[in-house]
Amino acid sequence: MHNWSVDLKKLGTRSEEAKIWRLEQAVNFGLNGQKIDKSTLKRLWQKLRLDPHRKRFLKFLLWPKRS
Repeated sequence: MHNWSVDLKKLGTRSEEAKIWRLEQAVNFGLNGQKIDKSTLKRLWQKLRLDPHRKRFLKFLLWPKRS
């Protein structure tokens, strides 16, 4: 993935900030054939800044209401 607005060397690859950034980019702008790890998505859910419609849909998939 190439992003002109973020210096990936400065951000690093293993930090939590980098994981959050990559996850946000993947969800908001496309996965390019990748899959998102469900446990990582759930773990970082509160810290993610996602498109509201996508976030609502993902919430529906991750935590379905059981009746």
